[in-house]
Amino acid sequence: MTFAYISGGACLLLVLWIGYGVKRIGSISQGEVIGNRTKSALLLIDLQSVFWDNGGYSDEARQSTEKVILKEVETARAQSHQVIAVRQEWSIPSTKAVARLTMKGQAIEGSAGTELAEAFSSLPDHVIVKRVQDAFETGELDALLGQLDVGKLRIVGLDLNYCVQKSALAARSRGYEVTVVKDGTLSVSSSETAEKRMASQGVAIA
Repeated sequence: MTFAYISGGACLLLVLWIGYGVKRIGSISQGEVIGNRTKSALLLIDLQSVFWDNGGYSDEARQSTEKVILKEVETARAQSHQVIAVRQEWSIPSTKAVARLTMKGQAIEGSAGTELAEAFSSLPDHVIVKRVQDAFETGELDALLGQLDVGKLRIVGLDLNYCVQKSALAARSRGYEVTVVKDGTLSVSSSETAEKRMASQGVAIA
């Protein structure tokens, strides 16, 4: 009986720990509201080999999206705007466990494919690693954008329903002016709900 209690308690703790990881992955951080900033930047979200090449997106969709992203980069360069890439690496123990259980172990810290896909590897001025869907969670992006005096963000990348949405909402909570370039994003399922949620928080969908 004692063994059964111990086993049951251990299983419960494991379930709670995994649940905590799931919650942490999808949470939206709250940071300090930015002041008046004058510059703009383009954010490239999760354009990594493991997602871009093996993320379940059709070749046609990827080709179309790639053209839009490259055009966005070209425009940013012409306007002297910074291009910042954000890469996903699951590194928190509970989120790594969730990735192994539900994401085929993709993008775990130190695993293959976490580098930027070849089409985008030479584009960014800066590269930041994020640990969850929200690119602002670690504070590193906050610090960089502050140093660059950035108050306006255009966002492209993957996946519109997840990391793009959560990063856009985190940015809005801090007072950034945010535009998500829909044709420069991909999603594996309908993005209608995500778009409505972002629009309700002041995110422009271009």
